[in-house]
Amino acid sequence: MNPSAVVQQIQSWMKQERLTVKEQQDPRAEAHFLIKYPSGNQGHMFAVVVPKGRDLVAISSMTRVDEGQQKEMAKHMVEDGEEWLEWIHEGRLQLIRSAVDWGIHMGHDGKEKSGPLQAFNVSLPIWFDGLTKNEFMHALRRLWLAKLGVIHEIKYSYGPGVGTPGPVDDWAKAKGATSGKSAPASAANESSTEHEVEFDEKTTFGSGFDPSEWA
Repeated sequence: MNPSAVVQQIQSWMKQERLTVKEQQDPRAEAHFLIKYPSGNQGHMFAVVVPKGRDLVAISSMTRVDEGQQKEMAKHMVEDGEEWLEWIHEGRLQLIRSAVDWGIHMGHDGKEKSGPLQAFNVSLPIWFDGLTKNEFMHALRRLWLAKLGVIHEIKYSYGPGVGTPGPVDDWAKAKGATSGKSAPASAANESSTEHEVEFDEKTTFGSGFDPSEWA
């Protein structure tokens, strides 16, 4: 299956499932879509990308932790550092058990990344020879559930937050070093009906991770 046929097939599936879709300009991709999955108030924003020079479809989503939740984490780090380390360790294990690719951004001063948890992303590749509608839709579902698991754990441990995305040290430094790129953002409360999902549509694929890293 060639990239053009893959793009057409994905567009057809998204239309059949009545997913909200926005096409993005991305010079590194044959196609780059932002979609909302699932439909309705529980939906999150996902990037669906067909990178140039690769025979795969990359699906990803980034979550930014609420400012109020980050402050509660910072207090936890000071009051009980050992318990905090256990909490973040369990968070990593939860992401591993979800069987998706993931990355986290921890607050840091210099090289010490002690926390709080500021953002995390989840992603999955689907190679062309295994691409079906069933695989595509279940990949979206797995990523959504992986996100929900971490988001609900954050809410349970550190409250609902204040409705404002907190800082992400890694993105601030990357923005200063790279012109024309801004960090992707989505609120930690994005699964809640109280806050709208936020997503930086100017971000090109690769700001959070790169499909060339997949073997």
